[in-house]
Amino acid sequence: MTNREITDIAAQTDAYCLHSHTQFCDGRATMEEMAEAACNAGMKHYGFSPHSPIIVESSCNMSRDSVGYYLKECQRLKELYAGRMNIYAGMEIDYLGPQWGPASDFFKALPLDYCIGSIHFVPTRDGEYVDIDGRFENFRWKMHNYFGDDIRWVVEQYFSQTHAMIDAGGFNIIGHFDKVGHNASHFRAGIEDEPWYAALVDAVIDHIASAGIIAEVNTKALAEHHRTFPGERLWKKVKETGIPLIVNSDAHFPDLINAGRAETISRLRDI
Repeated sequence: MTNREITDIAAQTDAYCLHSHTQFCDGRATMEEMAEAACNAGMKHYGFSPHSPIIVESSCNMSRDSVGYYLKECQRLKELYAGRMNIYAGMEIDYLGPQWGPASDFFKALPLDYCIGSIHFVPTRDGEYVDIDGRFENFRWKMHNYFGDDIRWVVEQYFSQTHAMIDAGGFNIIGHFDKVGHNASHFRAGIEDEPWYAALVDAVIDHIASAGIIAEVNTKALAEHHRTFPGERLWKKVKETGIPLIVNSDAHFPDLINAGRAETISRLRDI
């Protein structure tokens, strides 16, 4: 799909979701179970986006060996739901520096319908990539053991990696581009209000706009943590810059296929 085709879907209907995870990565259900849940929820357009294979060890990412099986299952489900729901084979691709990311030859050769570019890993001062996503308890442990509790380093690296990924290209949608703020705020309350942090976010928003990339508003954390990615405080600026927006649930469970989307779409329309 082209970016225009993706934004046309979002313009024509709210019954879509292009960010979800299954048994091929850290999802908690099979692709068939997730597709059934999406169809039952009234989805007209539904995309799978497993966490991509990467070049470091990760229990959350799919293996290279499973990519072929994933694509075959996508094709089977596309045919199964033809006429009822359009299914797309996407992938959420991690950026780990110039050596691995959405623009890498490995991903460009895959017959994917679209790609989400996301940052989950940031480098330590020694150049080791560490996953800073997930629960705060794990984040706090990694902050101490890998980053010497230097939260500013982690935040700056997160946004630096984001800029580098945008420059490299190879993806349609940027995933949860301010997600580091969630754990960072637990680590140091009020960090997102600090001028240096706000300047980093503003610079990324401007870069996304100039690159012509679609940004998702990710609703995964809305019910439990009462925030989206990007956070609601940023929505007005994002819209003012002209960045095309789509709303994704980032579901890992069938019953969360549509979680938070209707409320978020309504609130976005209010501004």
